[in-house]
Amino acid sequence: MVSMRASQLDIPIHATWSQTGVTVAGGNGRGKGTHQLYHPHGLFVDDDQTIYIADYSNDWIVEWKPGASNGQVVAGGNGYGKGDHQLNGPLDVIVDKETDSLIISDKGNARVVKWPRRDGEKGETLISNVYCTGLTMDQQGSLYVVEKYGHKVDRYRRGDTQGEVVAGYNREGNDLDQLSRPWSIFVDQEHSVYVSDSGNHRVMKFKQGAKKGNVIAGAQEDEDSLPELYSPRGIVVDQLETIYVADELNSRIMRWPKRAKHGSVIIGGNGKGSNSNQLNYPIGLSFDRHGNLYVVDSDNARVQRFDINI
Repeated sequence: MVSMRASQLDIPIHATWSQTGVTVAGGNGRGKGTHQLYHPHGLFVDDDQTIYIADYSNDWIVEWKPGASNGQVVAGGNGYGKGDHQLNGPLDVIVDKETDSLIISDKGNARVVKWPRRDGEKGETLISNVYCTGLTMDQQGSLYVVEKYGHKVDRYRRGDTQGEVVAGYNREGNDLDQLSRPWSIFVDQEHSVYVSDSGNHRVMKFKQGAKKGNVIAGAQEDEDSLPELYSPRGIVVDQLETIYVADELNSRIMRWPKRAKHGSVIIGGNGKGSNSNQLNYPIGLSFDRHGNLYVVDSDNARVQRFDINI
């Protein structure tokens, strides 16, 4: 099955992280070298802390081993295009361990692709005609696909070619049954769907089978208050149902405990920049199994690891 982006361990409700990040991928300026990234977006951290990064402007997926100074291209890398050996603007990637494959949102080609993780030379199209920004899998192997311009989330059970809407049932809007330019997704063990609703600057939770969701982060009435989000992107949820959000245009990572009305800044919040305590358009977000937090710092062309304080 697929691994989730959150630690399987309980993260203490008052946990803190180092405020200075360690660069674990990229950090050498934007470019096409194997030591560089170029507008990275989604990432997946495997059990051994190997990182898979959807490197949007390089049209490839790159694997970065712990401690490595260079990454290895594991999908794409043949120029942008629509061939089965190519990618075009990939935005997200996860690992399906049951088939030992990468599942990739190949946005520029409006498809979701399955690519062998070991020595794969080409991919297989799983879903066509879908502008997917984020994806994940549940423990039964169902694939959840965020359609940014369709303003919804669809679930595809293994082998299905038609999806079932599980969030965003009524076109674009800000009602509880609507989404606006959703970006990332997280699915918990009860099959509740969490969506970063970027156009509405909020995070929504849809319980399994529910037509309407609940606002669980952001979208407060006071636009200058700390709880606000500004174009939220990557989200993860831990075992205590604490929500972690990449607050892209505020250049920070925020945390909302379960049922909290107020969020708190846990990483960043020091203005846009490239120092080790700063972020610049954070997008992707993941934990490793130790509770360390990984952030795709997109405009700094790097991935930062913020170690949990024990």
